[in-house]
Amino acid sequence: MPRILIMAYAIASYFAFLAVFPWLVAFLLDVGSIRSADTGTPAHQAAAIDVLLVSLFGLVHSVMARPAFKRQWTKVIPKAAERATYVLQSSMLLAVIMLFWQPIPLVIWSANGVAEVLLLAVFFGGLGLIVISTFALDHFEFTGLRQAWSNLDGAAACEPRFRTPLPYRIVRHPLQLGILLAVFAMPEMTAGGLLFASVMLAYILIGLRFEERALLREFGGDYAAYRHRVPMLVPRLLVISKPFAKHRT
Repeated sequence: MPRILIMAYAIASYFAFLAVFPWLVAFLLDVGSIRSADTGTPAHQAAAIDVLLVSLFGLVHSVMARPAFKRQWTKVIPKAAERATYVLQSSMLLAVIMLFWQPIPLVIWSANGVAEVLLLAVFFGGLGLIVISTFALDHFEFTGLRQAWSNLDGAAACEPRFRTPLPYRIVRHPLQLGILLAVFAMPEMTAGGLLFASVMLAYILIGLRFEERALLREFGGDYAAYRHRVPMLVPRLLVISKPFAKHRT
């Protein structure tokens, strides 16, 4: 594939990501009842469809992140396009979830006043943590633009480095923590919203087990020491680890 096409492909993937992210925010906040409007689907059928949708996202997302899959996949597509493809499939599958989501409108809790403000603060704090986590390492590498640009420029691809900028010195997986804060901190939580949050929690916990194994194989003792010092998802009060170096997929 010509280098300029890989660059254009990476840019298109990035714009797909930029389009889906605010849509996801609106979906989680149920703006205009886009997540909870009753379609008449029986609750058990709706739950089965919704679990299938999120599970499909989680399965594809996890498999494509595994090093063994990447080695085979980059025999099919250019290595410079691998990350952009990962970002594109994630955006597309999130869009599929939101398009075909079946509401279960039973209200589990509905917060007002101070409680609502606090939950919204946690929600937007989670979104902020997601954004900060991508920029703390390298937002453009995370989204595949840097790989495509290096390929266009004829520069050698950067080797993975073990880095732990500030968010990663508080928890090992701040991006996933941000996702969990966002999906659970709903001022009005329906049964469908709680199902979405719960399945995402299960996917994240399972996926992180595989990711941690891969990071241990890649970075060995450095990552083992880092894992010993820094909690996975729940921060320890007033504890920030000393800086290491870490690369994340």
